[in-house]
Amino acid sequence: MPVVRIDPQHPEPELIEQAAALLRAGQLVAFPTETVYGLGANALDPEAVARIYAAKGRPAWNPVIAHVPSIVAARELSRAWPASAEQLATHFWPGPLTLVVPKAAHVPEISTAGLDAVAVRMPDHAVALALLTAAGVPVAAPSANRFTQVSPTTAAHVVQSLGDRVPLVLDGGPCAVGIESTVVDCTGDDVVILRPGMLGRESLQAALEEIGVFVKFATRPAVAHDATPDMAPRSPGMADRHYAPKAEVWLFDGAQANEVQDALAKRARDGTPGVRMHALLRSVSLASHDNHVASVTEVRMPDDASQYARALYAALHDADAAGAGLVLIEAPPEGDSRWDGVRDRLSRAAR
Repeated sequence: MPVVRIDPQHPEPELIEQAAALLRAGQLVAFPTETVYGLGANALDPEAVARIYAAKGRPAWNPVIAHVPSIVAARELSRAWPASAEQLATHFWPGPLTLVVPKAAHVPEISTAGLDAVAVRMPDHAVALALLTAAGVPVAAPSANRFTQVSPTTAAHVVQSLGDRVPLVLDGGPCAVGIESTVVDCTGDDVVILRPGMLGRESLQAALEEIGVFVKFATRPAVAHDATPDMAPRSPGMADRHYAPKAEVWLFDGAQANEVQDALAKRARDGTPGVRMHALLRSVSLASHDNHVASVTEVRMPDDASQYARALYAALHDADAAGAGLVLIEAPPEGDSRWDGVRDRLSRAAR
């Protein structure tokens, strides 16, 4: 898998054209966005999109997001561009927001998992925008990792997950946001948040006030791994277990730290010592005089939601690289909408 370093602010035209030529030829290219690294293919080429599904081991019921370089390009993928989509795109693109809109007839079913709606996004990253412009086609680009595993925020993460499944990886350094985009459904009277991200409900609602559209959260449950195509979710990232390290994950409230210490000690007494343990903590410590508990590698995570999101996947990748068999994560604070995206990722990782 060739990995090519590219300037994240001023990408070299010859490298962009090399990658764009691969996309036009129906091949895969991994590239950075502000959220995570995407595994890109021509969204209008069914065989190219099928290569994404094969490389990721992604089930056919899971739709992909078409990345575009402009609002004009997004409108071309929709048969009826909603006023809510126009308002949100104008306010937040380029940025970590995906819009689900009625799909145009020329968008292949494989890109939408057979749904009559397509997910579109304009990323806020110089490399991604240059690549999309040069390719001249919308680019389907789910996260560049095996399905359900931790999303990549560096080129090294892509290589670790996908090996030689990708002809080219553009290395633009670490991603600035760190978790996937907020996804909203614009096909109805209300705008529905299907997947929370770092762009929250309050910001979305403020942008839609002048056109009288209300924002609400989806009530549809997570999709099980044995789902059938007729159960396709409206958005990617809605699998019941997703964004998960290889290890077992315990998600706990900080007030439960003593209970977690007791559970770890009991686990050791019951004959499971020696398991490597990583703990992602904000306010507590799990270290104690019990040697079994003291063996936990503690990673101090930021108290700020945006900084936490930026650090999260790298910390989970580090746990995988260290061979951790158990990852313990102190849950983010409840009742603070700034943490909605992080809370969603952690809850799915812990299932």
